[in-house]
Amino acid sequence: MDSERSTNIKYKRVLLKLSGEALSGSQGFGIDSEKILEISKEIAEVQQFGAQIAIIVGGGNFFRGLQASAKGMDRATADYIGMLATVMNALSLQYFLEKIGVHTRVQSAITMQEVAEPYIRRRAIRHLEKGRVVIFAAGTGNPFFSTDTAAALRALEIGAEVILKATKVEGVYDSDPMQNPNAKLYRKLNYIDVLNMGLEVMDSTAISLCMDNNLPIIVFNLLNKGNIKKVISGEEIGTIINNQRG
Repeated sequence: MDSERSTNIKYKRVLLKLSGEALSGSQGFGIDSEKILEISKEIAEVQQFGAQIAIIVGGGNFFRGLQASAKGMDRATADYIGMLATVMNALSLQYFLEKIGVHTRVQSAITMQEVAEPYIRRRAIRHLEKGRVVIFAAGTGNPFFSTDTAAALRALEIGAEVILKATKVEGVYDSDPMQNPNAKLYRKLNYIDVLNMGLEVMDSTAISLCMDNNLPIIVFNLLNKGNIKKVISGEEIGTIINNQRG
């Protein structure tokens, strides 16, 4: 049965990168229960097809370390606070996934044994093999590294086949499509092009990690219902970033 379901998907093991804002919905801050439940249902659906799903979620709906640093807080302290914000989001996502019957584990890069497991690579892989959704919290556990970099690092550690970066737009554009209605959508990009053009896909450390290890990134619109299933099934939506040109 599992093998039959697996034939319906292109990517067997994926890392889904969610922004904190994705969990806040239209309110822009905090947690939107309806939005998280909607995302959870989509994750549950693709898991039923045999996909192994790990998730990293940002904390921007509660706190942004870079913004706090720009206002005078030292960067390390600001980043640690941001990591704690990601833990709140991870626990919220876990609650809604478990509520609809999806078995999950939260693994935190900062030890907090009362609410989450410590991050242990082999344990994370074992959870995935047993059909559990693994939610990675607290970034890498180190300041000066973004959740984008954490996503690239964890994806490589667990042997993910692709990073799925969920956004509020269709993919990667040459300018902000929210500001420029004539912005050009790229369907395919090379890592070097992303770095050279300064496209705000993921930070340069994350892009370089993916480039050095040939880990593709697909940027897609989370707001379109069913897109998680489409991208895991191999439909050509959004923007794919890899080592190929043209």
